[in-house]
Amino acid sequence: MKAAAASDSAPAEVAVDRKAVLNDTLRRRITGMELAPGAVIDEVTLAEEFGLSRPPVRELMRQLAAEGYIELEPNRPARVAAMGYQSMRSFFLAAPLIYVATTQLAAQHASPEEIAGLKQIQAQFRAAIEQNDLAARVHCNDQFHLAIGKMAHNDYLMPSLRRLLIDHARMGRIFYRQPTTPDMQANLDTAMLQHEQIIAAIERRDAQAAGELVRAHWELSRLRMTEYVVPAGMVLPMEHDTIR
Repeated sequence: MKAAAASDSAPAEVAVDRKAVLNDTLRRRITGMELAPGAVIDEVTLAEEFGLSRPPVRELMRQLAAEGYIELEPNRPARVAAMGYQSMRSFFLAAPLIYVATTQLAAQHASPEEIAGLKQIQAQFRAAIEQNDLAARVHCNDQFHLAIGKMAHNDYLMPSLRRLLIDHARMGRIFYRQPTTPDMQANLDTAMLQHEQIIAAIERRDAQAAGELVRAHWELSRLRMTEYVVPAGMVLPMEHDTIR
């Protein structure tokens, strides 16, 4: 009987594992811009790719929609969350407020174990920069700020931070692309140093310094991320001051 029970549970365990893999894969594809904003997500294709039935795929779609990764509308296919003017405007207004608040709270509430975990993420971030691994840099930066958010221990801020990090990662593909100019490499080096300084401020429980550091860190990112939003090289014709 015990053997039968074990064999009965095996398919369920495999299904859970496949759903977890799909969950992680979709998140990475969206934040890594493999799936562009507004792109259609085909449930049937995903179910076949990951060996799942439609119900667990639909359940995952609802979860990702609640977190802001995708958009669900009645009688329409799921789509990757768009990045329009209004959402970008809201992003740039909210980002410094949320990052400063979570980082300051992290300095007050983080445990030694959580700080040790943050240092491990930072080591991975540093390695990704040294190896010019774009995908890893974006992912590690996302995990760095998410870990700080968790260290804040505030259930009201976490949903906002999670939503913020989705678009930060997508636009961060511009900031964390392989450096092509000396100033871009200098910015990456500065970002890495700022991460180290933020960790140090959190570790010594200096909430004010942690807030100031993450604000400067955000400003560095903002300057690069606006390259995603503002088209470069647009030439507009000049209007002549003539009366017709």
